[in-house]
Amino acid sequence: MTAELLTANLNLHAVLKNLEDLVAYDEEVAAMAKDWNLSIQFIVKGGPKAHVTFSKGSCKVVKGMLKFPSVALFFTSPAHLNRMFEGQGNPLPLKGFTRLGFMTKKFPKLTDKLTHYLKPTDEKLKDQSYLEMNTRLTLNTAACAVKELSLLDPASEACAKNIRDGTVLLKVLPDGPAVHLRAFDGKLEPGKGDVERPMARMLMRNQQVANAFLNGKMDTFAAVVNGDVEIRGQVSMLDNLAIILDRIPFFLK
Repeated sequence: MTAELLTANLNLHAVLKNLEDLVAYDEEVAAMAKDWNLSIQFIVKGGPKAHVTFSKGSCKVVKGMLKFPSVALFFTSPAHLNRMFEGQGNPLPLKGFTRLGFMTKKFPKLTDKLTHYLKPTDEKLKDQSYLEMNTRLTLNTAACAVKELSLLDPASEACAKNIRDGTVLLKVLPDGPAVHLRAFDGKLEPGKGDVERPMARMLMRNQQVANAFLNGKMDTFAAVVNGDVEIRGQVSMLDNLAIILDRIPFFLK
């Protein structure tokens, strides 16, 4: 497994997944996408596949192939896909030439907004609504990336196998956002939202604490000691999960 291939999987299955919440929680994007009714297939030679579907004002990003997508985009290699996510390359259209207007004018507005939220600066984070969206998307990216790393990165796979069966909850207090990871037989499956009776919890005091913690601007040990981050339940589950989370910046810049 090369670093480029692993990063391509993270880009398609963790970063792109954030389009769902971007459409759901950003009013400008929701208004823009409310009448969209089409699907976009991403195909990477020797790499991952995923499709994005817009319907009735919502967005879904799913692994694998869609039988009849409106648009199909081809990438000659994982590196080709990664360059696009860095804003340095374009895909090769295989299908949907009548939708080129959408792909060149409308869809880029959506991906530019996603990049805007996922590339925080100190100045941007002064805006509370921006901070909340960045926190939400960063949390979502982390949860989905954990699954991909546990499948594709040997160091992360070893940690995942040490996580006992059960559910781990990561939540921003008091009202979220929250994500959870269900562990079973060494595999990790992410999900959005709260869950009842998780075996382990990581609770972040508020949006500001969560944002600093998730963006690596807060010392983990100090955050736990002073109560900004509260850990409950099976601590060993969180310890192994934290090691996987620490691997994400090696592949996603």
